[in-house]
Amino acid sequence: MSTKFPALGDIPPAKALASITELSKSRALARRNFLRNVGLAGAGMAVGAVLEGCSGSGMSHAQSTVMPSDVLNFALNLEYLEAEFYAVATTGSTLSSSVTGGASMATGGAKVPFVTQEVQDMAFEIAQDEMLHVAFLRSALGSSAVAEPSINLNALGIGFANENDFLTLARAFEDTGVSAYAGAAPLLASNTTYLQAAAQILAVEAYHAGGIRANLILKQNSWLPQTSGAALAAPAVPGALDSMDVPPQDPQPFSITAAHYFTTIQSPNNALAVIRNPSEVLAIVYANAAVGTKSGGFFPNGLNGNIATITTT
Repeated sequence: MSTKFPALGDIPPAKALASITELSKSRALARRNFLRNVGLAGAGMAVGAVLEGCSGSGMSHAQSTVMPSDVLNFALNLEYLEAEFYAVATTGSTLSSSVTGGASMATGGAKVPFVTQEVQDMAFEIAQDEMLHVAFLRSALGSSAVAEPSINLNALGIGFANENDFLTLARAFEDTGVSAYAGAAPLLASNTTYLQAAAQILAVEAYHAGGIRANLILKQNSWLPQTSGAALAAPAVPGALDSMDVPPQDPQPFSITAAHYFTTIQSPNNALAVIRNPSEVLAIVYANAAVGTKSGGFFPNGLNGNIATITTT
């Protein structure tokens, strides 16, 4: 029997989070079965290639030396962050021990006072997906799974004060994830099983990113009417995460050189997605791009596991 997820506001936040957890258990079974079908080594290689990725210069040195379990744990750290963000933003509560395997290590944040039903509904759906990602990786790693690291949800001082702040931070998380998966394709071209697995993971993150970016643009142009609460001013175009980032915007009147509903660069890169390697991802979540950085930003004590230091610029 499938589990029905309650509508926001029907039950208290703590019970809402418990319902999400119950749903995650039932849906995680299908993902565990998928993992068994392709094999743990296959899943490790797929996610490993995704997160190590390649930049314009080709395959990174770390790709040849890092164990699949190390790369899966790198992914798990990032999924802990995303799952905690969405859980707190939608319910006001951090993840339960049934999701993380231990006490939550996240601090900061608050339940977002949503004023647009569509945005609210999307946030709850993404919250479910991100908790399932945590469950998926913890199941794949078994006893090798790293514990949740210390997470500071207030690292950038945005994300929870209002709906616009929420969309701005969610956009940063999802676009960063998509850029990491996009780097996997060249490394997986010789194995269609691994390539398909990576493509399916990428698709989920891209669905999230596309929905969030579209909603930000609709709000920027005042095309998305609020359904409750005090009126919010139109959100500003988000600042760039790094030199490769393409913030969502669609200025009026339309301009091809500044219109970016999606994370692509139309010229000179032929509408291809941005790609990032692990160091470039760490530079964003640590809020520090210096080589040798091991902590900071959303991870005040660093990531848990063997991939936790910025090694390239």
